[in-house]
This record gives sequence, structure tokens and C-alpha cells, in this order.
Amino acid sequence: MLRTAIAFALLLAPSSVWAATGYTHNEARQNRLNKRLGTSTNPQVTVQGSVCTVKPLGGGRDDAPALLYAMNELCTSSSLIELPGYYTVHTVLRTNLTNVEVRLGGAISYVPDIAYWNASSIYLTYQNATTYWFFEGHGATLHGGGTITANGQAWWEYFARSNNKGVAGGSSTTFARPIPLVIGNSTNVVVEDLSIIDSPFWHNFVYQSNDVKYQNIQIRSISNNASAPAANSDGWDIYRSSNVVIRNSNVQNGDDCVSFKPNSTFCTVENMICNGSHGISVGSLGQYAGQTDIVSDLYVRNITMLNAENGARIKVFGGSNDTKSVSGGGSGYVRNVTFQDFSNSNVDNPIYITQCYSSSAQQCEQFPATLQISDVHFINVTGTASGKVANSTVASLECSAVCQNITAVNTRLTPKNGTARYNCANLANEALLDFPCTDVPITKG
Repeated sequence: MLRTAIAFALLLAPSSVWAATGYTHNEARQNRLNKRLGTSTNPQVTVQGSVCTVKPLGGGRDDAPALLYAMNELCTSSSLIELPGYYTVHTVLRTNLTNVEVRLGGAISYVPDIAYWNASSIYLTYQNATTYWFFEGHGATLHGGGTITANGQAWWEYFARSNNKGVAGGSSTTFARPIPLVIGNSTNVVVEDLSIIDSPFWHNFVYQSNDVKYQNIQIRSISNNASAPAANSDGWDIYRSSNVVIRNSNVQNGDDCVSFKPNSTFCTVENMICNGSHGISVGSLGQYAGQTDIVSDLYVRNITMLNAENGARIKVFGGSNDTKSVSGGGSGYVRNVTFQDFSNSNVDNPIYITQCYSSSAQQCEQFPATLQISDVHFINVTGTASGKVANSTVASLECSAVCQNITAVNTRLTPKNGTARYNCANLANEALLDFPCTDVPITKG
């Protein structure tokens, strides 16, 4: 709605306002005419019928103006945009496409100009996230076998030296780390057959959207410097979105493979390989006092989790008596979540529920979580734990408030040594689990 309002306002605006967007009113009208006539005023862009093809400049020069010209001026609806080359991007991309197919056969590379992107990347509010490319689409497809790279090594090195780390997996307001691709304010979008690599922050963010499908996505962010790892390199984060499907993809990173952020509903993740990650995670939730977070109706199936910190995970902040807290005190619920056919290999916590995420055990005991967890089902969760968690622990289900209807069927988890131990705290009915619980006090998540 906001983008529509802006577009309508620009139609009524004087030429000075058009000039501020890079086009005068007459130029914008000419661009529409050019599309009808099959002509282009940008030598990088050619038009043939409903097909726009963008030729890269080469030499590390900025291809963003040509990309924006093709996507925002010539081929905004019922078109095909061909991107067969290697495109260097120095400036922000913001596009709005209706019934358009973007075929990226080559690569888009964001220059590691930290000063520029820190000031100019598009701000998305939640956890101070920002992006290089805000892709708004309606009936749009982005695919083609190509690659989006953010040249993350320079960012990881800078972040390792920075004192502005943000809070609990978020960016900070003084050091923005952009996301390579955000599908935002969108409906009926397909992203498939792409590689997204070396991100400064999360790789994908589904933001305030409905009916978004990802297929055959390859994600990789691995630092070549052990003292400067790829920080907060989530494969996907989903926020205020519904009917999101992620399938048939491979993630190699150092944080969540997929994370369901506040108000993610009716989502499916299936047929995934996650290597080195922090798990398929519901959350973090309840971070901000006074806010209500809802996550429900999730189906996670056929997951291979390798060399990871967690497998199937739910993470909720504890409570707080601070009305301005950014580390707990939010309300809401997690409800109707299924983890099925979940294979673990060398995973620290194959099953993990905490309502004390990023909070002290003392805080959680004094102020139990107000965000409720219920109707969570673990089916055919199997494999091996790494042995990094003490006492041969293979699962931890620790609630600071009572969790309702947590079930487990056909669990087959093996510790590295000893007899498998399952830690539980404040479950309403441990008899719904097919493993014996060892009751423990709340610990820091």
C-alpha cells in the first residue's frame, strides 16, 4: 500500500519531485512510450517485445541504474527481464514487479563499500535489519541458475573488530549489515534455482508477505578467518508473513538454517540439508516488552542437520519487569509446530526448547516467560549428538512457564558416549514423550 501511495503521489507531483527520483515527469512518460515502441534510452538495456535484456558495463562499474531502469521503468509488468551477465552493484536496488519473470543467469555482486551501505541500505525495522535489494513482487518470479553475492569477508572482518554487535542476533543501528535479498510487501512470488553467498547478515528475509515459495536455493557463507566468522548468517528469516514454502535447498553457514520470526504462520520447510548451522529455529520470540509475537501452523519435514549447534529448536526470551526491555518480556504464543523426519549428525542439541533465550537463569526464575508454547510435535527425530553438552544430553525441553502438549514419537537419538539423557523442565505432561525425562532447573538458554 505504501509503494502504491508513493507511486500515485509521484504521478501528481511536479517535475522537481520526479527529478529527485532520477527522472523528470517527461522522462518517465517517455520511458512508458519506449516500452510500447520497443526502444530504450539506456544503452545497457535492449527491448524486444516484452523482453528486456540488461548488458553489464564491466570493469567494476555500477550496473544498478540499468537494472533499475529495466525493472522500474521498462519491464514492470507482464514481462521477462534477462540478466545473463555479471553485474556489479554500488547502489540500492528497490523494485516493484507485477507478473514479471526475472531470469538471472549470471551474477549480481554487491561491492563491499561498508560506509555507503551502512548509511544507505534500506531499513526494515525488525532487529534493525537492512537490505541491498528490496524485491516487491506480485505474481513475480526470480530464478535462472545465477548467483547473488555480497562479498561478506570484508563485513565479517569489520564486525569482528566492532563494538556495535546488536542484540540477540540483530544488527545495530550504527553498523548496518545488509541482507542480499528481501522479498517484502509481496504476494505470490517464486524464487528458485539461485545461489546466495557470502552475506554480511541473514541471506534471505521474507518481510510482510504472503504466498512466497523458494526452491533449489544454495546458500554458503564460510569465513576464511577463524577469528572473524560469518556472523548471524541465517539462511532465511520470516517475519509477519504467511504461506511461505522453502524446499529442496542446501545451507552451509554458522547460524540458523531457517528462523521463524514474529508472526510467521502457515509455513512449510522441507527437503533441506543444513551444515554448520544453529538449527531450524522457531524464534527468537518475546524479545521486546509490550509486543505480541505469534508463530503457528508450521510444518518442518525431511531435514538433514549436520555438524550443528541445534537441530529442531524453539527459542523464547524470558520475562522482564522492564517495560522498555529489548531482551525479554514480550507476550504471544507458539502453537501447532511439527518437526518430522529430522535426521541429526554431530549436533549439540538435536531437540531444544528454551524459554530463557539470551536471559539469565535468575531472571527467568523470577520473571517466567509470558509467551506460551503449546502443541509442538517431534516425529521421527533421529541421529547423533556431538557430545558437547554435558551428561550425554541429546535433548533439552526447558520451559520457564508451563509448556502444553509437547509430544515425541519414534525418537532415536544417540549420544557420543554414555546413555542418552533428556532434560525437561515445566512440561505439562511428560507422558506424551517417548523418552524418559530428567527433571532439571531452568538454565540460561
